[in-house]
Amino acid sequence: MKTTRRNFLKAVSLGITAGAITGGMAGCDGPPRTRQEGETRLQLGMASYSLRQFSLDEALAMTNRLGLEYISLKSMHLPYESSEAELNTAVAKVRSAGLNLYGGGVIYMESEQEVNDAFAYASAAGFQVIIGVPAHDLLDLVNQKVQEYDIKIAIHNHGPGDEQYPSPERVYERVEDLDERIGLCIDVGHTERLGIKPAEQILQYAERLHDVHIKDVNAATAEGETVEIGRGVVDIPGVLRTLSQINYQGVVALEYEKDPNDPLPGAAESVGFLRGVLEMI
Repeated sequence: MKTTRRNFLKAVSLGITAGAITGGMAGCDGPPRTRQEGETRLQLGMASYSLRQFSLDEALAMTNRLGLEYISLKSMHLPYESSEAELNTAVAKVRSAGLNLYGGGVIYMESEQEVNDAFAYASAAGFQVIIGVPAHDLLDLVNQKVQEYDIKIAIHNHGPGDEQYPSPERVYERVEDLDERIGLCIDVGHTERLGIKPAEQILQYAERLHDVHIKDVNAATAEGETVEIGRGVVDIPGVLRTLSQINYQGVVALEYEKDPNDPLPGAAESVGFLRGVLEMI
């Protein structure tokens, strides 16, 4: 059986206006499941690319309105060329907003200089993890840098059309023999667009999973586009359940790519849906 969005929201007593959703909630029927020993309560956050048309101050305010505690910043909110003083000011703004700046990206690295700059930038900003896309021939240098800086790098897969890292599997093949701080940022939507179930990839590569970009898409094909979480084809309960069961310690960051000029309504619906699922799995 599948639970309609209206019944689902009633079941978890969320104060969100309910409308019909074509995607179902398979696996969330019945009373909440007792959390098992060893499972973790997941940390929801914001990938600031979702708010790319807005200033840093606006992005922080929106993230707070969504009730999220963690944020990773894209370069439009924390430019790579920032001076030390500018970085310090931006980081102070994040802290003053009550948010945890845990990482940054996606950061592309196509040269040795870009690798060096990325790690220096991440260190100055206090990132725990870089969400990045280093060229294959630069991975040995990246390996040196994670050891030098003790900063993780989570390589982001971009799905169909990405020649370097389309799938989590392709990322893992490149990093499995490198320092364990080099791992994966599994993009749930892009993985689904390959016709691959994200929960299965999360389970398979759990020991190298350093970040997650969570989203929903309207089709499990290359043409699939971002929709509000719960309105698409991604098995969101399965993804969150698997993350909890593997005791995932990182952030589950919302990357809401739809409606760039007015993202807050869709982002709020998505966050509400995620929280509802977390209460029921």
